[in-house]
Amino acid sequence: MDTIALLREALADSHATLERTVADLDQEALDWVPPGTANPIGATLVHVVVSEDLMVSTILTGAPPLLATTFAGRTGLSEPMPMPGPAWADYAAWTRRLRLDLPSHLAYARAVWAASDAFLARQPEADLDRGVDLTMLGRGHRTVAWAALRMLVSHVDQITGEIACLTGLQGRGGYA
Repeated sequence: MDTIALLREALADSHATLERTVADLDQEALDWVPPGTANPIGATLVHVVVSEDLMVSTILTGAPPLLATTFAGRTGLSEPMPMPGPAWADYAAWTRRLRLDLPSHLAYARAVWAASDAFLARQPEADLDRGVDLTMLGRGHRTVAWAALRMLVSHVDQITGEIACLTGLQGRGGYA
């Protein structure tokens, strides 16, 4: 199996596990504010999907993200996620205000996931070594391969684990 095929398979598996983990959650589960500083499931899910949209569309391909084009106004968010910069100071409060329409958000997520897969599918193997500037994310200069593995596959897996923990704390199970 080549590296591109491996990344595509790993990302598809990560997406499927995330979707199964959130698929049956109701509004109460999405909005539940855990003790401490952890974020509600809804905001956590939005974070991982919007981050992937921005990573693939804006950073890796130089295109506008789906949330600003095809899915403008149709992401299922009651208000946009604050972006890095001055608005980021409101992120913690936003996580408590957000209300998420899960079916709409999953439709957007599936489109983001399809865009990620299409991006990987059209990459020549040699392009995985292309440099990517991730300094705005505190990650310095990396390669497309590093970004695909760490900022896509690993990020989805990490967030799925957080969501599974939050569902477990609510007595709703965990991974699905």
